[in-house]
Amino acid sequence: MLDAPSNLGLRPPRDGHEPGVRGLADALRGHGIADRVGADDAGRVEPPPYIFGPDTATGYLNGPGLAAYSPLLAERIGALLDEGRFPLVLGGDCSILLGPMLALRTRGTYGLAHLDGHDDYSPRLDPAAHAGRLTAGGLALGLVTGHGPDALTDQGGLRPYVVEEHVAHIGVQREPEDFEDSDLEAFETSRIRRFPIEYIREHSADAAGREARAYLEAAPIDGFWIHLDADILDRSVMPAVDSPNPDGLSFAELTSVLTALLASPRAVGLHVAIYDPERDPDGSAGAALTTALTTAVAAAAG
Repeated sequence: MLDAPSNLGLRPPRDGHEPGVRGLADALRGHGIADRVGADDAGRVEPPPYIFGPDTATGYLNGPGLAAYSPLLAERIGALLDEGRFPLVLGGDCSILLGPMLALRTRGTYGLAHLDGHDDYSPRLDPAAHAGRLTAGGLALGLVTGHGPDALTDQGGLRPYVVEEHVAHIGVQREPEDFEDSDLEAFETSRIRRFPIEYIREHSADAAGREARAYLEAAPIDGFWIHLDADILDRSVMPAVDSPNPDGLSFAELTSVLTALLASPRAVGLHVAIYDPERDPDGSAGAALTTALTTAVAAAAG
């Protein structure tokens, strides 16, 4: 178990205040996740300081920090992979995805199971309105598939870190503001295999997990990473995220999807992102998230 407490990919929740996702790892460890899954402690990769101002060179908030942090995280994850370990990485926001996908890109051809209530891919309709303030957490899937500044998407000349055909996205749902702000057609016409919330409602979460697993296992890849954004969960059970989901999964549904994916011999690692303990004053959402993760790990192993 490796901590990656980076909040560099999110905008401040209010002036002068850093995003609270930096406390995710400590919170889940406080709920006993390491002992409950039987994980060895692989330590922590500290991110650079959070910078509140825009970065015009990359176009992204904390762009230079992300460019420096991603290879450091990749190096640590890569070392675990080389030892034959299964890294369980505790974020952090979704921009930590750059680390594992860069690590895997240097070791072969890998895929990605992307569990997220948003697509994290569609570009802004008016980029100029976000100049220097794009958030890597909200565009992480686009970045790892090669869309964005070289400093983030082409480290070591390795763009893309994962090709779109080797990505299965599970759980996207749309809200009215998404159509106003983002070019959603870009995601819909991409080569990413999509299992949106409508598919899950029609076929079940278990079916989505199994179909995504089958898709990735049939791909010409060496294995796949699992990205879990806590905002795939419905806001009624997971309010402790920056963009609560009005049409998300239950914890039982999430456990079902994760179990199907983790049971694959091609799964090589998992990270969890976006849960913000500052938005969870009694810790109940974090405790439930920890239980879902540990239950899925146990079920997949059994």
